[in-house]
Amino acid sequence: MLRPYPNGGQPVKIYDISIPISPTMPTYPGDPPVVVEPIKQIGKGSRSNVSHVAFGDHTGTHFDPPRHFIPGGKTIDQLDLTVLYGPARVVDFTRVEREITARDLERARIPPRTTRVLFKTRSSALWGRAGFQENYVGVAWDAAEWLVARGVKLVGVDYLSVETYGASEPRTHRALLGAEIIVVEGLNLRGIKPGKYTFVGLPLKIQNGDGAPGRAILIA
Repeated sequence: MLRPYPNGGQPVKIYDISIPISPTMPTYPGDPPVVVEPIKQIGKGSRSNVSHVAFGDHTGTHFDPPRHFIPGGKTIDQLDLTVLYGPARVVDFTRVEREITARDLERARIPPRTTRVLFKTRSSALWGRAGFQENYVGVAWDAAEWLVARGVKLVGVDYLSVETYGASEPRTHRALLGAEIIVVEGLNLRGIKPGKYTFVGLPLKIQNGDGAPGRAILIA
């Protein structure tokens, strides 16, 4: 989608990389299902449409603050907004089968001083399938340590968890969130080419929240 800069400069492309919230969307096992229930409807005794919406705070495209796994860590309403907007790099890991390792990151040659990294994997194709898919691509613990050591501030993945499904301990979450790296889960990077973008992502401002859905876009 083309949109001009407000100052009349060159047009830019805006990519919506968020997942629509709906009752039929996949949710992580154990999380609440999505409920969208009309409360008022035009033509049924009301002059407006109003719905009751209920879902877990880690539904769809969502943001993990440290509090998600770190006792006493920052909550969603305490996140640094400057991290949620700025230069980002989409890195192609579509050939990875199960989890991204530190060795994979070394081979990817991510430029130094990159602070926002989004991992494009085969998981983006899973959004077209019904129900939760256990075979998504996660991020290994040694890869999380690699990201921490290099000063990354935001990590995005294209399915519902940065942790490999079935992991005995949430070591990846603890490594990233313990270093106050913001984790964005549930992105849809299908059709997004690897490279440099401007990332914009704003979670719902839930007071003392351990997570929150939000809208995420890339600007090229």
